[in-house]
Amino acid sequence: MAQGSVGTGAGTPFDMSNQTHVREFIFLAFSNHPNLQGLFFLVFLTLYLTAVLGNTLIILAIRASPALHTPMYFFLSHLSFLDLCYTSTTMPGTLVNFFRREKTISYEGCLTQIFFFVTCAGTECVLLAAMAYDRCVAICHPLQYPTLMRARVCVGLVAGSWLCGLVNSATHTALTSTLTLCGPNHISHFLCDVPLLLKLSCSDPTVNESVLHAASATIGLSPCLFTAASYLLILSAILKMPSAQGRSKAFSTCASHLTVVVVFYGMANFNYDRPREGYSLDVDILVSVLFCVVTPMLNPVIYSLRNKEVKGALKKLAGECACAPWR
Repeated sequence: MAQGSVGTGAGTPFDMSNQTHVREFIFLAFSNHPNLQGLFFLVFLTLYLTAVLGNTLIILAIRASPALHTPMYFFLSHLSFLDLCYTSTTMPGTLVNFFRREKTISYEGCLTQIFFFVTCAGTECVLLAAMAYDRCVAICHPLQYPTLMRARVCVGLVAGSWLCGLVNSATHTALTSTLTLCGPNHISHFLCDVPLLLKLSCSDPTVNESVLHAASATIGLSPCLFTAASYLLILSAILKMPSAQGRSKAFSTCASHLTVVVVFYGMANFNYDRPREGYSLDVDILVSVLFCVVTPMLNPVIYSLRNKEVKGALKKLAGECACAPWR
């Protein structure tokens, strides 16, 4: 049994005299389907490998094609790298747990997973806003684009995105580590996340909850509103263009990013902001899988399907790889 198991004190979570501190957690996800563990493993493995392969190909195609060495694709390569980190934070451990009777994770491992998971989620929110700014400048101020989006600015925006994600994550992880967790040690999920550990706290989580709400507004809502405002400006600029061909070309340059934004924020909102009552564990797990695994998997698909330049670079990369063994 895990060290965090509790005995007679389980009925009074704020009475710490009869409880032991949690040093290990047990994931309950998929535990109600013991005969389907093999099938779940194959499904998750397929999703994970597809996400890794797709995002890796996007990064390689951008690096190999000089035509894609522009700010727009510089941001896209970092988004793909971020998605690789995002899925790799949770999926390897989840895949291993399918072969274990008790799907456990240590207290330190749980905090580590929270740190990297929250870092990637926060960074992606800000990075998507930076990409929206890039598209806004490109369409609304095309003559000033080379100056406004010079290399130093692009690097600064990416670095700023990572910094926001890291500071946000370090704050949450540090505050979570101060919680007194004394049982039960069961997490109704397949990963560790801040709200899940707050439910297990037998100390006052008021500060943690306040910081969580503040972070949701600054790291989540603010980039979303900035992105929406950017696209309102983009739409206004497109509608003012005299030719239909010009409008179509301008919209096509930001259609992929807009699709990714809608998918990401739609999944995030459904995952974190929907009412928790009335949903089964299976539904909760499905929603989280869509947000944590399917979204990073879809991003390279969206860009490769809707972007001719990316499709051309991927075909060129595939041709070079096919010819390489014969050289």
